[in-house]
Amino acid sequence: MAHDISTTNGKPAIAYFGDTPWHGLGTRLEEPANAELAIQAAGLDYQVELQEMTTPRGSVVPGRKAVVRSDTDDVLGVVSDSYTAIQNHECFSFLDSIVSAGELKYHTAGALGKGEKVWMLAKLPGEIRLKDSEDVTEQYLLLSNSHDGRSALRVFFTPIRVVCANTLGAAERRGHGNGVSIVHKGDIRSRAAEARDLLGLASKFYSQTSELANVLASYYPTKNELDRYFEQLYPDRDAGSSARAKNVRAQLLHLFEHGRGQQIPETRLTAWSAFNAVTEFVDHHRSCRGDSEMSRRANRLNSAWFGSGVELKAQAWAAALDMAM
Repeated sequence: MAHDISTTNGKPAIAYFGDTPWHGLGTRLEEPANAELAIQAAGLDYQVELQEMTTPRGSVVPGRKAVVRSDTDDVLGVVSDSYTAIQNHECFSFLDSIVSAGELKYHTAGALGKGEKVWMLAKLPGEIRLKDSEDVTEQYLLLSNSHDGRSALRVFFTPIRVVCANTLGAAERRGHGNGVSIVHKGDIRSRAAEARDLLGLASKFYSQTSELANVLASYYPTKNELDRYFEQLYPDRDAGSSARAKNVRAQLLHLFEHGRGQQIPETRLTAWSAFNAVTEFVDHHRSCRGDSEMSRRANRLNSAWFGSGVELKAQAWAAALDMAM
């Protein structure tokens, strides 16, 4: 399934502040937004409704509902009777109390497909600075919600390396204490209390990430170790052609030596550089389907934040730590 940037009234459904991480798509904001402004600027001010499904002869389909976008009548998904819709304004206001206290700033918001997946990126104060150098990683929360029944409302931690806009994926999204998840069942508002400890969880996550990132930035792998590292992520096939895997490994080696941000003296040619070669490849170079540059970038974003790119980054993080520790 394609995950193009959704459109509202003919405009891309995305708004962003600054240049990190996915600039160039949608409406640029002059300052960080509150939830209401971000929703309006990103074209997310639509409702979803649960409607009965009928057969061609008019019989009601039992136990199933269609999730319909009210402004376009697009069917975003088919769900069970127990499903509870979470409107865009509800899921984004999930973080409003933290924003109003000045502990978080909304940064980017958008929608994919026909509007079935929405997200909001918010910046936490503080940063990770490796070895007292200019190699800085900023701290974000990424909230995502789906209207197709395929995923819960999720808020997870997303470090972004400033110098190259790489989303680091320093832990598996599913587990490892990396955020909270609320399913679309029962009274959603009563479950919102589960997010109250987000800042504490984020503080622990980023403290650990900083410590481990500095371990990577202090380890200089040999050529053999580097080859094994990339082979672990892109192994040759047991049968058939392995040309693609070899080409990808060659590209990763090039990014290790010459990629974005890889010339910083304090972290150059370290295990941190090897990990960032993978994240740059996933975020900026990995081939993605699409009939336009915007479509390809949208699919790459979807993979890097929510799809197979997340899994690859998690593997790369774990393998880099195994190599360095």
